[in-house]
Amino acid sequence: MKRLETETLQAALIGCQHQIDDIQARMAEIRGALGVKTQAKAGAAPTVQSRRKISAAGRARIAAAQRKRWAESRPQAKPVKAKRRLSAAGRAAIVAATKKRWDAVRDEKARAGLSGS
Repeated sequence: MKRLETETLQAALIGCQHQIDDIQARMAEIRGALGVKTQAKAGAAPTVQSRRKISAAGRARIAAAQRKRWAESRPQAKPVKAKRRLSAAGRAAIVAATKKRWDAVRDEKARAGLSGS
């Protein structure tokens, strides 16, 4: 009795495997019609293309070109004007003019105080 069950299960397994093979063949045909590359083996992982290597000099050239493009795209900074400095003679002239004005203000107040009494 067990042998009959085992043979039946093995036959069912073989039948299922044939169905899987047929389905995978049909899927491969559809992928081919769509332009999708098929896998080497049924159920195998898709192959991964290795990436090309680039030399350090090549990376440096690419980086320099990108920095140049970035610099050209950014707005240019305006040149900074040198800060103006006050000379000692100029400062002395301003101090003298300020003292003269304040002397005039004090004199005016003094005259106003005398005439107001």
